[in-house]
Amino acid sequence: MINTDIIQVARQWVITANPPLISDNWYCASRDVFHARLETFLVHLQKKLGDNAYLAIAIAGEIGNNSFDHNLGNWPDVPGIFFAYDIDKKLVVLADRGLGIKKTISRVKPEIKNDQEALTTAFTEILSGRSPERRGNGLKFVVKALAECGSTLTFASGDAEIVYTSGQFSSTKKIEPKVNGCLAILII
Repeated sequence: MINTDIIQVARQWVITANPPLISDNWYCASRDVFHARLETFLVHLQKKLGDNAYLAIAIAGEIGNNSFDHNLGNWPDVPGIFFAYDIDKKLVVLADRGLGIKKTISRVKPEIKNDQEALTTAFTEILSGRSPERRGNGLKFVVKALAECGSTLTFASGDAEIVYTSGQFSSTKKIEPKVNGCLAILII
């Protein structure tokens, strides 16, 4: 059984207009705090997964770093990210109350119509919301790492959600309530 508590806490944090306070154990106000917790997570995860722990850490690290990279100086309300895990259940949850995928991608691809299209684009096209920087491979790396370690990722932003499992994406679907920023649920 998956620990739904951390999923529900993260979900509440990103869907409400006035986010509830979250445990200091799960809140990373800065990238430094996130990286320190990621290192601790690696130490514990290696005991459970061995070398496969590195891929899981790379996935979580890329998603968490994206939150800081794409929202720096632009956090709508609460800066930082939610980062929690349950090693026994092989569950990692990351969330931010940032700008969201659509707003970030629309800076360089203004023709994006909605959150569903933005999510599909983010995971399949080499495109950076940090233009003019030549970047944009981070989420494509996440997809390759997910395939290599056989993990499942559910990723939501705005009113859209996409699921990657068994080596492929499901079609994006519209969700309610809307996610303010991003919510990622990784099952290693």
